[in-house]
Amino acid sequence: MTLPRTHRDDVLIGAAGLACGLLLWSFGLYTQGPRARVPAGPVVLVPLLAMTSLAFVRRTMPRTALLAGTVAVVADQFTRGNLMTVVMFADIVYAAVVYGPPASARRIPVTTGLITIAVTLGFLAWFREPEALLIGVVTALITFFPAITGAVVRNHRQAADTARLRAEQTALLAEMDRRQAVIAERSRMARELHDLVAGHLSAIAIHSTAALSLDDPRTSRDALGVIRENSVDGLAEMRRLIGLLRDSAGHDEPAAAPTLDGLDALVRQAGMNGSASGLTFRLVDDRAPDTALPAPVELAAYRIVQESLTNTLKHADAGEVTVALQWADHALTVEVTSPYGAVRPGPRAPGSGAGLVGMRERIALLGGVFEAGPAEEGGGRIWRVRAELPVAEDDKEPSA
Repeated sequence: MTLPRTHRDDVLIGAAGLACGLLLWSFGLYTQGPRARVPAGPVVLVPLLAMTSLAFVRRTMPRTALLAGTVAVVADQFTRGNLMTVVMFADIVYAAVVYGPPASARRIPVTTGLITIAVTLGFLAWFREPEALLIGVVTALITFFPAITGAVVRNHRQAADTARLRAEQTALLAEMDRRQAVIAERSRMARELHDLVAGHLSAIAIHSTAALSLDDPRTSRDALGVIRENSVDGLAEMRRLIGLLRDSAGHDEPAAAPTLDGLDALVRQAGMNGSASGLTFRLVDDRAPDTALPAPVELAAYRIVQESLTNTLKHADAGEVTVALQWADHALTVEVTSPYGAVRPGPRAPGSGAGLVGMRERIALLGGVFEAGPAEEGGGRIWRVRAELPVAEDDKEPSA
């Protein structure tokens, strides 16, 4: 078992107290007159040596030091007395409150206060002179006031530790928030990148497969034209996304986002890309002309239609694809239906399932409802994507 290491400051306090006490003794300076029960001499150094040695354990063994110091200061009263013995005892009381357990820190100030009152009343009853109050003052100076000072210092230290812990917790929460913000931003960027590029790449994959599999110069030329158009559009979209990311890094202004006004062009583009697969596209917009929606809702609806059209190019059977918008009961309903279940002519592009995940995430962020899956309609099977985007009355944009 290893003993706790003595602090350097405790060694300095003990050495300084011993040196000052020896200096007072060498000059013959005592705290009591010649009426002391023990005559002057080296015996006065015994309590001094005991008290200064207790300074070495004032921090590591505060309660033991206080008990032994009490015995030493009482023994000092039966000699001529050394001032440094009393001063060192006051430091022992202070250290017992500051470094001792919480229970001792609460009890010592109360105990020393009661001792001070008892000593004052006892000497007043004994001497019956007002000068007896001075003994009570001295008792308070070496017991009660050091204990109160230690309690104040301990409370300040505990408050500082609590503030430091709170600051560390705040910094940890801020770091967690920052990481969550980074993850959320990466997810948003992944959804935007997928929605921007997936449609163009799917069209390129379909038409390049058609050009390679069909030995028809005209068909190959048409496919290459579609491939070039989608390549140019995809590159433009990528450049626009990168530009928006760069601009948003140094500006607080919101970046421009696509709106539902661009659905006509989006559907026409899908019709061009899907013509080789026997797909036709139709847009049905049942919204009132003056319906104004919040930008996040319009962006989510646009991306849902965009991703749904991309999926039809990859997986839908030949037939008509319908894009329908409806506004009712403070909610925008987006529905995309496409033929499903038969074998269509022409090539198909592979899918990863990330599109459905992205659409669900978009709807969840807005508190809406999302459904995607096969259904029966008009005696045939279709694939339906349906999203309900709620819009609070206060969130609607003012109409122009």
